[in-house]
Amino acid sequence: MKKTFVLCVCALTAITAVSALFSSCSKKEETKKIVVGLDDNYPPMGFVDENNEIVGFDIDVAKEASKRLGFNVEFKPIDWSSKEAELKSRRIDVLWNGLDITEKRKENMMFSEPYMDNRQIMFVPAGKSSEYKFEADLAGKVVATQSGGTAEEYLDGNEALRSSFKDFKKYPDYIAAFIDMQNGRVDVVVSDEITGRYYMNKHPNDFEAVDVVVGPVSEFGIGFRKEDVELRNTVQKVLDELKADGTMAKISEKWFAADITK
Repeated sequence: MKKTFVLCVCALTAITAVSALFSSCSKKEETKKIVVGLDDNYPPMGFVDENNEIVGFDIDVAKEASKRLGFNVEFKPIDWSSKEAELKSRRIDVLWNGLDITEKRKENMMFSEPYMDNRQIMFVPAGKSSEYKFEADLAGKVVATQSGGTAEEYLDGNEALRSSFKDFKKYPDYIAAFIDMQNGRVDVVVSDEITGRYYMNKHPNDFEAVDVVVGPVSEFGIGFRKEDVELRNTVQKVLDELKADGTMAKISEKWFAADITK
């Protein structure tokens, strides 16, 4: 009877220990996962390629950073116009996809140090660029941009300029705006220069870039919840390493044929 009791106690202890081990491992794995929220139709920063895989500059950097940190990374496409809500609700851990650092966004999130400059410029149908020399030349035009983007934020805040448009159309992504311009429903797309030039290069006979900056020049950064100071500092440290050892420059060369990082 005594032996049976001892054996039962030992078995129970072993089961408890194994359960604790699995519980500890689960928690450990959980802390090592980072969920990256992105607009998956934002080439070349992050987009779905012909093999139905999410690729891009920010994707490559996030993968390398996560690898060095020992994190598992999940890329989660989101509605970009609801990005702050997605972050706040903890459905994602970071916003990492050509996210402009703005004073308005700083009210709701914390940023990494900027890693790339970004301009908003005009893209027009081929043969039309001579019509645009100034921001004011958008007057009387059907202007398009991405909903939730920096250009929308700037144009919505510039009542005098926006009210001069014939129409102001907002799309879920820049690609949809460019397609509508191809079909003659839009006169001008105000877009991130990086994305616009990438798409224009794939359709060289359809579009022209107008080297006129619309609004202030912004910078890309990674967005974090304000309370996630430790995560922000951890990611920033590895980003600094990627810059210092030339890895980020190599990734930039891959996507832009030049190092355009800061």
